[in-house]
Amino acid sequence: MKSASSGLFCGVFLGWFRSLSFGLLLGAALAGPALAHDTWFVPKATTDRGERLFALGTGTMFPQQDVPVSLKQLQSSGCRGEGQRAAPMRWVADAPAALMLRSARPVPLAVALTCWAQLIPIDIEIDDPTVEIYLKEINALPAVRERWESLRARGIRWQESYVKHARIEVDGEGAPAAAAAAAGAAPIEGLGMDLRLETPQRPLRAGDTLRFQLLRDGKPLAGLPLELRSDLSPIGLWRTTDAEGRVELAVPLAGRWLLRGTDVRPSTQNPDRWESRFVTLAFEVLKKP
Repeated sequence: MKSASSGLFCGVFLGWFRSLSFGLLLGAALAGPALAHDTWFVPKATTDRGERLFALGTGTMFPQQDVPVSLKQLQSSGCRGEGQRAAPMRWVADAPAALMLRSARPVPLAVALTCWAQLIPIDIEIDDPTVEIYLKEINALPAVRERWESLRARGIRWQESYVKHARIEVDGEGAPAAAAAAAGAAPIEGLGMDLRLETPQRPLRAGDTLRFQLLRDGKPLAGLPLELRSDLSPIGLWRTTDAEGRVELAVPLAGRWLLRGTDVRPSTQNPDRWESRFVTLAFEVLKKP
């Protein structure tokens, strides 16, 4: 079911492409500050043995990865698909802007695959001006902003422990739609944050309306803003998850897409600190046949 809001996004998105050059859009992206450093997967060519290869990196604006993920930061990872039981990913190389990982075993190109990673917690402290940029970048909830104002009024700096979660869906070449959908829709056991692609049709095509579900500790997370971004434009579209943690979004153009979100909460250990979980889901949309 395609909502009126999805249709509006298509119109706005396409209107930008008709009226502005891509160079201007790219310039706007580079000029704007971005503090929510997301981490995501980029699919690469297969290895000589047939394992699927991926780059896991961090960036301030999708699709550009700027900083590699250290192997020491990797708390857990894995891939699975039809006929492929879940198995941890394997290190391949440390590239300049990404950690190169592969599937544990060869995977036929006809097999759809879902892969994921969860990083270890990292503690940071942020100055007040940077916090404002950060909260805007993640579209922080009013409750977060109100609590931060209270802490700042007491002279307390922003102190946070964050964990990154990343997932990618790769459609197989000629893989049955049901098999591809089953691989992506099932939750990943043990992930602190997970984004599921529930859309049954495969491959994904421009114009499709996609359905996602956001999970925290395996349970639906309602009321969290998620942003859909494309590799074709810095313009993103925000939607808030419903009571079942779901959002529906139309993808008007073929290309690489990323759904991203950040859940910030008061620390369970220290009321003056914060705990956050970042999550991304990368996928590709093909042209209409």
